[in-house]
Amino acid sequence: MTKNQATEASVVEDAPALTDGFQLVIDALKLNDINNLYVVPGIPISDLLRMAQAEGMRVVSFRHEQNAGNAAAIAGFMTKKPGVCMTVSAPGFLNGLTALANATTNCFPMILISGSSEREIVDLQQGDYEEMDQLAIAKPLCKAAFRILHAQDIGIGVARAIRAAVSGRPGGVYLDLPAKLFSQVMDAAEGAKSLVKVVDPTPAQYPSAEAVNRALDLLKGAKRPLVIFGKGAAYAQADETIRSFVEKSGIPFLQMSMAKGLLPDTHPQSAGAARSLVLQEADVVMLVGARLNWLLSHGKGKTWGKPGSKKFIQVDIEPREMDSNVEIHAPLVGDIASVMEVMLKGIEGGLTPPTDWMATVAAKREQNVAKMAPKLMSNASPMNFHGALGALRRVIKERPDALLVNEGANTLDLARGIIDMYQPRKRLDVGTWGVMGVGMGYAVAAAVESGKPVLAVEGDSAFGFSGMEVETICRYNLPVCIVIFNNNGIYRGTDVNPTGGNDPSPMVFVPGSRYDKMMEAFGGVGVHVTNPDELYRAVSEAMDSGRPTLINAVIDPAAGTESGNIGSLNPTSSVRKMPS
Repeated sequence: MTKNQATEASVVEDAPALTDGFQLVIDALKLNDINNLYVVPGIPISDLLRMAQAEGMRVVSFRHEQNAGNAAAIAGFMTKKPGVCMTVSAPGFLNGLTALANATTNCFPMILISGSSEREIVDLQQGDYEEMDQLAIAKPLCKAAFRILHAQDIGIGVARAIRAAVSGRPGGVYLDLPAKLFSQVMDAAEGAKSLVKVVDPTPAQYPSAEAVNRALDLLKGAKRPLVIFGKGAAYAQADETIRSFVEKSGIPFLQMSMAKGLLPDTHPQSAGAARSLVLQEADVVMLVGARLNWLLSHGKGKTWGKPGSKKFIQVDIEPREMDSNVEIHAPLVGDIASVMEVMLKGIEGGLTPPTDWMATVAAKREQNVAKMAPKLMSNASPMNFHGALGALRRVIKERPDALLVNEGANTLDLARGIIDMYQPRKRLDVGTWGVMGVGMGYAVAAAVESGKPVLAVEGDSAFGFSGMEVETICRYNLPVCIVIFNNNGIYRGTDVNPTGGNDPSPMVFVPGSRYDKMMEAFGGVGVHVTNPDELYRAVSEAMDSGRPTLINAVIDPAAGTESGNIGSLNPTSSVRKMPS
């Protein structure tokens, strides 16, 4: 080695270690136990994703940002940690923004991280590559939005995003990372010091003693009490406390669709099969992580019986939720785990189970179950919805730890009531907005986060919104079985063009479509079935094998009703009657 070479080597050895924006983003996420990323690669995040994978993070790459965002959102619901979606700028950001808004509406903790154009050019509107003021666009649609301009602020920026996503009522957060940020270099030791480990972002929040006593007095004086659990109760992961409260109180309960399994749907106090009766006849209703929105008819109208016949207790961490539609007589503001803990203590030895009321509910439940049973046993070909869902009901009963993803119109509405769930956070569906297109993103995240088999039950219309992600499922070899209820169209496959022209009705698809062939094209298993027995055998085999599978289940094209159970929300012309 020459003298010059030795001098150069010494300089290199003495030079401080460096880090950059790429590495600091990865380090900040990993420090906070975020190890899964749901992404669509591209400018300016491609190298970030390569580096994240090299650092041991699981990077799941999708075919469309909305599906990656939906995956991140449901990961947040399942884990109580923010699911992270990363996208490219402008159009990619906008695609992910739909999922972010949906996550916020559903109270799922999620962070959308998008690369963006340079601030100087965007602010002067000088026409940069994919120029867009993404922060301004995101702000109205999520819980919080932040932009990081300097590498030394990455640690605090990520920490703020995490805390905002999970604290109080969870929701979506947008984090804007301009392209120039990634290549900024700083001293590695200083970079490490700049990172922030988020401490206690969701502290226990107990209601006041006065509020608890007010609620207990209502329950103790009730003759026909009812508890309604929403997905917030499932998210809280206070499963044992909730179960103890229900069983010690003796009160019948209803579970909204994503709360199903918090207690088994077959539990003797479950009023799921007597829903209409209990909503109309209850005199005191306790809402736990459920909102009186459109899914519960806003707490009024004929669904709820005589006006003024009910008093409401509501458990929610958001004070502004109280009195949103009707008077809440006993608001309990706090996190669900803490509130249910004090309510459990409050009923011990002081609440007499409403035995007469429970007997009435049980009789109605048994009557409705008996009425439904023959429909679920049908083995007709082509299948109707009841026969097909009866087969899937058996599959889930035999595999209670499997996850069920569900979307569609009739496919969703009927499955909610037919397929019993036995464990919490196993049913994942369209939630508060009722949007289509969440299915494949949810299915991917469900498999990644749980490691359990996933059954995705899809209407043929709903599947079309995210169907290309079957390639993602095959690429990552995920244990997902997709069942498409194929009735050739939206609601039904029998609509016709009223003009008699060559174009089909906008409500119908290509008749006899073979979605199973699509799965085979990517190396997965495709199966075509025409009756419930075939469906049961095919799904059972797929769930046991863990191989990516798509089952094309032929449903009678005439089966199904317009808009499913929410047909009243779909206006029709009173001047010109269209053919049904």
